[in-house]
Amino acid sequence: MKFHDCTTAPSPRRVRIFMAEKGIEIPTVQVDLRTGEQMGEAFRRLNPWCTVPVLELDDGTCISEVSACCRYLEAAHPEPPLMGRDPREVGVIAMWDHHCEVDGIAAVAEVLRNRSKYMVNRAIAGPHDYAQIPELADRGERRIGHFFDLLNDRLADNEFVAGDGFSVADISAMVAVDFAGWVKQTLPEGHVHARRWHAAVSARPSAQA
Repeated sequence: MKFHDCTTAPSPRRVRIFMAEKGIEIPTVQVDLRTGEQMGEAFRRLNPWCTVPVLELDDGTCISEVSACCRYLEAAHPEPPLMGRDPREVGVIAMWDHHCEVDGIAAVAEVLRNRSKYMVNRAIAGPHDYAQIPELADRGERRIGHFFDLLNDRLADNEFVAGDGFSVADISAMVAVDFAGWVKQTLPEGHVHARRWHAAVSARPSAQA
């Protein structure tokens, strides 16, 4: 098995943290996104969507997308469980993980990809070029603020994002908060619950993966 990674990108970082929490070690291949290696023919054969991460299994099967990689790893290495121990937990964790991705990570990407001079015509990741829309960057900044509010409210009564235990939702939320720093957005000082949680999850050894 191989893990196709890029150490500077937020998406594969989520899978690296997931693997670290489970104590999984997989040989890693670095993909240079800065030079567009992911757009080359060799990588397209692995993932026609031209994104990382990708898990390449021993039989040649390639699994892209963070949620799909994590689901495979959870099934192959169920302990410790990071996606739920019973139907209720599975549903709640999946719900929060989805919102951390859509309301958090995607909001930051909306700002970055529609404002950065290095991403002109690359407003959406993947094999096709899309023009930047400045208004979407402005909208993304508002969405990040709403995501921070959501986190703080949720963590006022919960130790972790999806409840009492650390889960994949915490991984996605932590990466979203850290990714927001790329566009100069940070948890407000008044968001004491989210800041308490962020300090705790950032102190876990897996956060350095």
